[in-house]
Amino acid sequence: MTRIALLEPPYADQAGALLGRMMPGDVPPIGLFRMFARNLPMAGAMHGWGRYELGRQLTLTMREREIAIDRTCALCGCEYEWGVHMLTYAERVGLDREQAASLVHGGPADECWTSERERLLILAVDALHERSDIDDALWTRLVPVFDELQLLDLLLLCGWYHAISFAARAARLPPEPGAPRFDDFLPAATTTNR
Repeated sequence: MTRIALLEPPYADQAGALLGRMMPGDVPPIGLFRMFARNLPMAGAMHGWGRYELGRQLTLTMREREIAIDRTCALCGCEYEWGVHMLTYAERVGLDREQAASLVHGGPADECWTSERERLLILAVDALHERSDIDDALWTRLVPVFDELQLLDLLLLCGWYHAISFAARAARLPPEPGAPRFDDFLPAATTTNR
């Protein structure tokens, strides 16, 4: 049960306008945005940063962005936001079933990760989650592969999705309709033993 009530339609003018800007086209607003819109000043401020994180100005590729977001949400145990991103972006950015399972249940050494850049990306996300830092050895490996702007974007992207994960989990947001769950992507060895 959701701990913070979500706004339900019909929305008041100001909330409706903000929710309309937060979602593409005529797509109904997701639960997370309907929760945030209960505090309009906060939701308005968050909207600008969220647009940057999901927009074309972010220096990471869309696929790299989604790998970082999905891994961060999985490490935070935030099935809600992970599911939203898997539903919306996984196919678009070419994340296959094994990679989706790895982001939740595996790690950068899994065979599905053939790109060293993507392996390093996952290592960086893991380090930020586990230690709130990236040690000198990993940073030295990242620098020739990611430029300073990409590293700044990665650091803030992970932090942003920690905050989103905290809010969605603590508020007990239910999954969006049609969104996958962590157990939908169990590793192959696990599913054959079931």
